[in-house]
Amino acid sequence: ADRFDLRPNIQFNTRVTAARFLEDTNQWEVETDQGDRVTARFLITGIGCISTGNVPDIKGLDSFRGEWYHTGNWPHEKVEFAGKRVAVIGTGSSGVQSIPVIAGQAERLTVFQRTPQYTIPARHETVDRRFIEEEVKPHYDEIVEKIKSTGHLAVQDERSALEVTAEERREKYEAAWAEGGHKFVAASFRDVMTDIRANETMADFIRSKIRKIVKDAETLEKLLPTEHPFGSKRILIDTNYFETYNRDNVELIDIRHSPIQEITPIGIRTEDQEYEFDIIVFATGFDAMTGAFFKMDIRGRNNLSLKDKWAEGPKTYLGLQTAGFPNMFMITGPGSPSVLTNMPVPIDQHVEWISDFLQYMRGHDIETAEADTDAETAWLAHVNEVVQPTVYMLADSWYWGANIPGKPRVFTPYAGSMDSYRNKCNEVADNGYEGFILNSGSRGKAAPVT
Repeated sequence: ADRFDLRPNIQFNTRVTAARFLEDTNQWEVETDQGDRVTARFLITGIGCISTGNVPDIKGLDSFRGEWYHTGNWPHEKVEFAGKRVAVIGTGSSGVQSIPVIAGQAERLTVFQRTPQYTIPARHETVDRRFIEEEVKPHYDEIVEKIKSTGHLAVQDERSALEVTAEERREKYEAAWAEGGHKFVAASFRDVMTDIRANETMADFIRSKIRKIVKDAETLEKLLPTEHPFGSKRILIDTNYFETYNRDNVELIDIRHSPIQEITPIGIRTEDQEYEFDIIVFATGFDAMTGAFFKMDIRGRNNLSLKDKWAEGPKTYLGLQTAGFPNMFMITGPGSPSVLTNMPVPIDQHVEWISDFLQYMRGHDIETAEADTDAETAWLAHVNEVVQPTVYMLADSWYWGANIPGKPRVFTPYAGSMDSYRNKCNEVADNGYEGFILNSGSRGKAAPVT
């Protein structure tokens, strides 16, 4: 911000409450909670796919006399866990990362788990300075280009997990486990995310690691993921997650068999008993992909509400625009790779692509650009088509909106490769932004560009 002198163009401590397309002037009018009313030709949303926290509607939360927090809205001030009885509800990404840290500070930690998770060790260690100087810096440009193309630096094994011997598979998985991180999957066999038999070889390997780590047989049984394929829910990385359950001050409650009934003034009551807590931490994830959009009242042509248009699930063209909302662009919107790849990669690609489009509009005297409904329908069909052969089909997850009661079950990200998505976007641009309705002419009297 300082290097590029951006601060004068940024308004902090401000929340956008509404945005409305003014058809008579082809302008967007944006309102904020500070009383601002701003008009602009273009509206670009960079609001994030997982930025609206989901605090479950559990009876009695308002009665709790202790402190409670959501991992996605953590206070700037330090939360003191020392000497406290703490509950963590949820074992998704923020859960598996926060649980070991909280366990090391709290007097007692109780984890309420609905779904056992597969996790990969993060292996976050100090980076060797020699590696940076000798391996990264001399090849920086080619490294960046490879990441832009694929989303990562891993080289995938083009073999099937089923065409190698059991010993070869084990050696490969062991080496990847030792290295850790998302490379465990990215550098694995080509079919672990598309063939359930291949996937099971990886899932079984991870379960074997969990069995070696967790000492208590009853706790181990609760922690073993068996009801969904590996990778069908968000792939998690952790530091000492399973080791944490060997601590004397940690207890695991399986809420599939003992559901939470209510939060009481002193703690949490399940179907079986009541627990007393000083602090409750909700690691319950987000209203992903659409939640941040719906916190604003966004209205396009004919005063159409975005929430109403997406009532049956989000509809976009390339995840970049939605029909009926001219000159509104979405960075990592629904229908784009976004959360299924290394997030900076699609963000970077979207920013560059949108910037090029705006330059094209300026150079060709185009007043508005709007996704064509037929192109939007075709893209939605393609998004649904590419997810069909994958393990994403085999589990309820926030990719499908399954964590939000009443939310339509629609697969919201794009499950194809970053490379194929980028090529499609480039093809659209090369063909004069095919699939977009481009209007030129005086404001309020736009005529289609032929």
